[in-house]
Amino acid sequence: FMDKEGFVSKVHRKKPHLKPMPRHIQKSNAGKSVIRSRVEHVFADQKSKTGLFIRTVGISRATMRIGLANIVYNMRRLLFLERLNASA
Repeated sequence: FMDKEGFVSKVHRKKPHLKPMPRHIQKSNAGKSVIRSRVEHVFADQKSKTGLFIRTVGISRATMRIGLANIVYNMRRLLFLERLNASA
């Protein structure tokens, strides 16, 4: 399905059992890790600093809480980048 629709898998490949991992798979996994870490850092920040833990009744309330957490993260990131540019 993915090939037919033009999608590329971004899932890490496992190491073969009792064999060394081929070099091309190591490089492929390393490239995927760069993207994955950028996304995971956002979630970790939201969970630790904003205390994001969703326990609501209804999808609309959960969506609202996640949306507000995203806005807070974006505002904090903007302030950080502005301070970084001001000092440079």
